[in-house]
Formats: sequence, structure tokens, C-alpha cells
Amino acid sequence: MKEIRVAIVGAAGWMGQAHTMGYRIQPVVFGTEPAVPVLQTVVDVDEGVARDLASRYEARQSGTDWQAAIADPDVDLVDICLPNNMHYEVALAAIEAGKHVYCEKPLTMTAAESKTLADAADARGVVTMIGHNFPRNPAHGIARGFIQRGEIGRVVHFRASMHVDFLADPDIPFMWRCDREEAGTGAVGDIASHIFSLVQYLIGDIESLVADMEIVTTSRPVLEGFNYGAQQKVADDAPRRDVTTDDIVTLLCRFAGGGMGTIDVSRVATGQKHAQNYELYGTKGALRFNYDHVNRIQVYRVGDPPSEQGFKSIDASPEHGRYGAFYPVANFGLGYNEYKAIEIRELMEAVASGKPAWPTFRDGWKIMQIVDACVESSRTRRWVDVLDF
Repeated sequence: MKEIRVAIVGAAGWMGQAHTMGYRIQPVVFGTEPAVPVLQTVVDVDEGVARDLASRYEARQSGTDWQAAIADPDVDLVDICLPNNMHYEVALAAIEAGKHVYCEKPLTMTAAESKTLADAADARGVVTMIGHNFPRNPAHGIARGFIQRGEIGRVVHFRASMHVDFLADPDIPFMWRCDREEAGTGAVGDIASHIFSLVQYLIGDIESLVADMEIVTTSRPVLEGFNYGAQQKVADDAPRRDVTTDDIVTLLCRFAGGGMGTIDVSRVATGQKHAQNYELYGTKGALRFNYDHVNRIQVYRVGDPPSEQGFKSIDASPEHGRYGAFYPVANFGLGYNEYKAIEIRELMEAVASGKPAWPTFRDGWKIMQIVDACVESSRTRRWVDVLDF
């Protein structure tokens, strides 16, 4: 049995925990071939936290130094679950050390940094992957199949949105995602990048766009250590800090293969805990998806008899992708952590074979080109070409 020994850098946060669960269930759900991940090292800035994580995660060791984890000859794969401004430095060091790299999105702070990482990974011959796990939902695989088989015809229009409300209340405290120096961007990089990955998976590249971005709440009260997971307020007289990342982005775009799109995302959508939707219209049919019915795709075919025309629901089932590894019956609640496990399964196969699996760092560069294009378009109030970034 081949082992792939993993160092998780930034293991204590939400993504670190999600990745750990994904690794731990691999042999249970998918078996031991072609390789099994083993947690070699977990890294956190707090030594006590790191030791506790190692115990709970059954990791072989723990530490506070990400550079030492990368230098460890027993580490095959470096898993990066850090704030955005650290992705580039840690990923580049790992690549130069000959390690495979798995990094949460967005890949870097800029498209230029992403291209540097992609070029370095190609030169070194290491496997890379980005944590854009929503497309691993087998329901999107159903949609992709319809598109690739030509059953929807030529794509005419794609309309998508992703709305959350974790910063809708103006008195929710400041977090690192509100700081341009740590996060790079707000809604466009943190949230819209999920939609951009779905565009890449289903349709292909975005060629040009015009975007508008806005900071809705310009300052927030300060509460040390605040992050996801608590709707916590502070005293009215608490000090405040300026928000420097966007809360909302809306854009129009043109696809390289033809067709156009409209996309809007928000992290201040009051009442929307997690709303992710898309509609895709083609010359022969249409597709639509609603995250509230996360295991379901609806399809419309122009060729159906007039008396039978209408959207029909197809539920993800054991016949679709890797769904059957989890459940023997359809529409049985496959969700976010399962998609992460599927993503890690594909990563394990890629590392074991030495062959790339989407999305690589080069795919991530293309997504970051879209992010940078949105920022530039909003700044200059004009259409921009994505390939310029």
C-alpha cells in the first residue's frame, strides 16, 4: 500500500479541519489504491494548538514552523490552508523543495503570482491542485455531460449568483477577510472565484468582462481573533477598522467559446446563509441548479414533444461520478465535506500517477486572471480583456 505523507499548514481553521476529514475517510470510502494519505505533520502558529490537533487528527507529529514542514524529507504533499497573503510564499517554497502542493482558493493575491507558481510547478514536475471543491458535486458532472455531448446545443447565456450574509450586519466585527493586505480581495476572490471555477468546469474560459465592485460597510468594530462561526457583536464604543475589500461584485462577461454571462455575488446578502445558483441556456436546451437542492440538476430539452416539454429533475445517484462511493441510493444528502473528500481522492490519484488533475495551478492562474480583471474593470469603469492579466 502506497502512502502519501501530508503536511497541513494552517490545520486549525475551518479548511484545515475539512481537509483533515477528507484525508481520514479516504481508505474507508475509496479503498487503499492507488495510495492512502497519511498525516505526517500538522502546523499551527500556536504550539499547544498544534499538539492538540496532532492528537485529535492522529498526525505523526506537529509543529509551528511551516518551513520545517516543507524541509521534512518524510513529507510528500504540502497542504496550504492559510490566509491568502501566505499562499504564494509557502507554495513556491514547497514547489522548489520538490513537494506536491494542494492549496485552498484563491490561489494567490494576484494573477502574476499564480502564473509564477504554475510555471515553477511545471518546471519542477510536481502535482498541484486548488481547493475549488464545489465542482466535485456529481450534480455538476451531470450538467457537464449534457454540455459536452452537445445536448444543450451552443451555449448562449450563463447566469449565476452566490449570496451569503456572514458580513451583512454592519456591526459584525472585522476579520482578516476584510483586509486587502491579507485577503487581496473580498467577495470577488473569496466568493466569486467559486462561480469562476464552475464556469471553467462547465463552459471554459472567460474572454472579457465588465465588473462593478462595492464596499458596503466601510468600517467594522474590532474584536481580537474574530473569524467565521460566530455572529458576535461588540460594544458600541469599540474601536473600528476600515474595511478595504469588496462586499459585492456584479459582472457581465463573454466566453472564449461564444456566449455571454451575468454573475453577481455578495457577502452582505441579508438572510442568505448560502445561496448558490446558476442557469445555462443553449440553442437546444437549458440547465439549472439551486444549492437548496444540492444533489439535483434540472434539464430542459427543446426536442421533447410539446406535450412533454418542461424542466425535468435528475438526482445524483450511484451512476454519477463518485456518488456511489458514499451512498447506494439517489439524492441522499451528499454535501460540502463529501465534495472535499472527492477532491482529495482525485488529488491522491494525481500524485500517485504523476498526472495532473483539474484544477491545477495553471487553471488557478486563469481564475485569478478573472479576479484581477474584475478589479481593474471596476477601477477603470470599462470592459477589459481577461488575458491581459
